[in-house]
Amino acid sequence: MEYKIAVIPGDGIGPEVIGEAIKVLDAVGSKFGHKFEYDYLLAGGCAIDEKGTCLPQETIDKAKAADAVMLGAVGGPKWDNMPGGERPERALLGLRKELGLFANLRPAIMFDELKGACPLREEKVQGGLDIMIVRELTGGIYFGERGFKETEDMGLAAYDVEMYSEKEVERVAEIAFDMAMKRNKKVTSVDKANVLESSRLWRKTVAKVAEKYPEVTLENLYVDNAAMQLVHNPKQFDVIVTSNIFGDILSDEASMITGSIGMLPSASLAEGAFGMYEPIHGSAPDIAGTGKANPMATILSVAMMLKYTFGLSEESDTIEGAVKAVLEAGYRTPDILTEGKTLVTTTEVGTLIAERI
Repeated sequence: MEYKIAVIPGDGIGPEVIGEAIKVLDAVGSKFGHKFEYDYLLAGGCAIDEKGTCLPQETIDKAKAADAVMLGAVGGPKWDNMPGGERPERALLGLRKELGLFANLRPAIMFDELKGACPLREEKVQGGLDIMIVRELTGGIYFGERGFKETEDMGLAAYDVEMYSEKEVERVAEIAFDMAMKRNKKVTSVDKANVLESSRLWRKTVAKVAEKYPEVTLENLYVDNAAMQLVHNPKQFDVIVTSNIFGDILSDEASMITGSIGMLPSASLAEGAFGMYEPIHGSAPDIAGTGKANPMATILSVAMMLKYTFGLSEESDTIEGAVKAVLEAGYRTPDILTEGKTLVTTTEVGTLIAERI
């Protein structure tokens, strides 16, 4: 089979981790007889420097023509003083909107080999963690009406509007319940329904979706309680579904519980099988070019791409197994290094994983 992938390396360590992910993907292609065609595109700070905009139309058009998108990371201090609408990070919001990527899947998995890096007491995470956070991605406060206005006595004010429609909530909730059916059949919907009208509609709509999944248990939590429960008793969670802003915050919290933000992948899905796959970490410009970046999150994002967009479960499992084997052998990048383990570079990690495939 042949697959066309739009590749957006981006800024900082993005090109480095993407390079290692492609090395691994090519190893999968050789092993299983697939051909992956790569179309390299610009987005983020590098696109600003070369094209004058963080998201060129050419990138949007070619990404839409691909079977899937691989993204590294965007942004950096070089562009920090640009107006908000022109910053590199706006490319992410633009890609999500233009590609119709409405559901963000962020698994928070704690590898047994990395349990020593977990900040929680061992008894709270005994047996490992496997939480799937499903975050709505194209609605809510990040895409709502925004602006400035003068107040009578408090000076200039700024506002951002949180708004959700039933359709937006229904489609992301359905993905969460579908995921739960393949896991432990529990969904926790997170909102702020005691305060926000948008959350009251969210809760009501999720409850309607739940009626179609009688085997799945639905639990509702306010976002502040959910944040506390993630550190108090993370093993209670299976699938969490929540809004754009709450998901942004809670998924980062969950990632740190597992030990390292450098280990966790993500998938952003559209209607059908199309998706964009990226690590959840940032561009980390302070370590760019030093060989310290951990490419495992990007490599595991490729495994998600093979599973969710291409339907290649065996190939996906092979990548995950190779990552686990490298960890079991004691190889570590600086972010996950502990006493007695072997320090390796970004490129060495990619080579070690590809060799095991």
